[in-house]
Amino acid sequence: MSSFVALPPSAASEPPPAETVVVNDGFFPDIDPARVRDDARISTSITPARLRAAIIGAIMRVEIDLRAFAIDAIAEGHDKLANVPAPDLDGESVQVIRYRRAIALFAKAELIERHRDFDLTAAGVNQSDELEQSIGDLRRDAQHAIRDMLGRTRTTVDLI
Repeated sequence: MSSFVALPPSAASEPPPAETVVVNDGFFPDIDPARVRDDARISTSITPARLRAAIIGAIMRVEIDLRAFAIDAIAEGHDKLANVPAPDLDGESVQVIRYRRAIALFAKAELIERHRDFDLTAAGVNQSDELEQSIGDLRRDAQHAIRDMLGRTRTTVDLI
């Protein structure tokens, strides 16, 4: 006698949940989580919901710095960031590339900062110290992208 037992498919064989585009305000481009995941090298161990929350947080963070820029551009008759005069690179506005870069970098910085393990071994403490530097580097590079969009220098020097 033989028997057949049907087992549910393993989690490894299931496709990852779909990551839907984060719809932006109309001036700034919508953000595709799959593209952010790829551009920022974000592991699939980060759930789509966590990635989406980090992207929304990054959009809100960047909007603060670019609010006046967007208002001025709209007043000049540019309804979208892609229509603001700027050089193209690889068929896309440099301003749009910079915007997406800032979003991806801020999102990754938040994910690294918020999703570290609390139970650290000695090796984990060393890795945590390295991640602190990485978080700072990601935020610096995102801020550079914003400053480039605004046409500002990246360095502020004060004489004392």
